[in-house]
Amino acid sequence: MTLPATSLPTALAPEQPLLQVRGLTKDYGAGRGCRDISFTLWPGEILGIVGESGAGKSTLLDCLGGFAVPDAGRADYASRLFGPVEIFGLSEARRRRLARSEWGFVHQDARRGLRMSVSAGGNVGERLMAEGERHYGSLRARATDWLQRLELDADRIDDPPSQFSGGMRQRLQIARNLVTEPRLLLMDEPTGGLDLSVQARLLDLLRGLVRGLDLSAVLVTHDLGVVRLLCDRVLVMEGGRIVEEGLTDQVLEDPQHPHSQRLVASILPV
Repeated sequence: MTLPATSLPTALAPEQPLLQVRGLTKDYGAGRGCRDISFTLWPGEILGIVGESGAGKSTLLDCLGGFAVPDAGRADYASRLFGPVEIFGLSEARRRRLARSEWGFVHQDARRGLRMSVSAGGNVGERLMAEGERHYGSLRARATDWLQRLELDADRIDDPPSQFSGGMRQRLQIARNLVTEPRLLLMDEPTGGLDLSVQARLLDLLRGLVRGLDLSAVLVTHDLGVVRLLCDRVLVMEGGRIVEEGLTDQVLEDPQHPHSQRLVASILPV
């Protein structure tokens, strides 16, 4: 017997995937895009996707995040709100609802994920308002709490992101995404372009928050050090396709595909 969507349990059984991607293809021509991508993401798992520039990893993430329309394939997601859904077949209204509640997307350039003319507190509170919260005091208190969790000064709650440094903007973008405690977080080079010391602290914060909230996440990066620190499993992409996948330690310590071997040899210290 099939239960109606409203009767589905909010917690996933351990054996039930959160996200299953099958045959995802987006072809921009001239060898750009991703082709026949398939993978499974489990509850509480952090999946890393690595590859050189142009490997197709950001195209893949853009398709999952709704910023690009795939040419083929499907992505089945175990939604808390609607039950099992196929992401690419969702109505715009349902996709938007999931994007502001169950999903988060962290861009490499935080300006893409923030409203630069709105205060820091307003950026965080806006996502709560989309979920129905209207009490000003509650909005401000929860925004303050999340700024502090990301080690941002609560006294700057009324400052616009344009007055923040790059690292602070990235932390603000993360606070904006996590305030509704989503179950799926998509991250595109979240530490790219930041100073090494800022990267290290941000990664430490991210690891604690993602594990503490028991989120599932897909992380796109070219930095294998980030993957080693954050990810349970890793997919290696080359030329728009997955060429190797496995547990993070397994792939980084004993890569099997020649492309994976080149990546590990060129990026990780011996």
